[in-house]
Amino acid sequence: MKNKREHLLFHGGAEPVPNPKIIITRYTKDFGYGFYCTRLEEQAKKWCHRKSAVGFVTSYRYTPNTELNIKKFTENDEWLDFVADCRKGKPHDYDIVEGPMADDQIWDFVDDYLDGNISREEFWSIAKFRNPTHQLSFHTEPALQSLKYVVHLEVQRND
Repeated sequence: MKNKREHLLFHGGAEPVPNPKIIITRYTKDFGYGFYCTRLEEQAKKWCHRKSAVGFVTSYRYTPNTELNIKKFTENDEWLDFVADCRKGKPHDYDIVEGPMADDQIWDFVDDYLDGNISREEFWSIAKFRNPTHQLSFHTEPALQSLKYVVHLEVQRND
C-alpha cells in the first residue's frame, strides 16, 4: 500500500460486496446499524460462514479521513455502555466506530448485563475476550467513501 495511513480491511459475508452499503437491520449489532469490517482476515472468514459453508471475504483499502467523526474503543466501561445503548436501539452520531467485538460468549454476558442479571463488575470479572477481535463499523456515506474495493475471494468452510 502506498499510503502509510492505509489499512487493509476485510468483510465476510454470503456474497461479495464490491460496493458497500449501510443496511438497516435489527439492533443487535455492537455499534448499531452500519457496514462492518475487520483488520483480522480470520475473523472475516468466520463471519462469512455464519449461515452457509460457502462465503466470501471482500478486501478494501481503508484510508482514515480526519474530517469524519470517529470513535475508537478498548475493552472498558465506555465500550460496554456504548454496546448496551446500541443494542437497545439508541442512535449515535459517529461516522465510524472501531473497537473489540463481542463474540458469542461475550454476547451472552452483555445480554445478562442488559437484562440486569449481572452487575458491571460481574460482567468484567467473567467477560474474557478469548481471541483477538476487531471491528470497524461505517455508519455514513462519507465514511464508506474511505473504503476502496480491492478483491473478493470465495472461502469454503472446513468442517
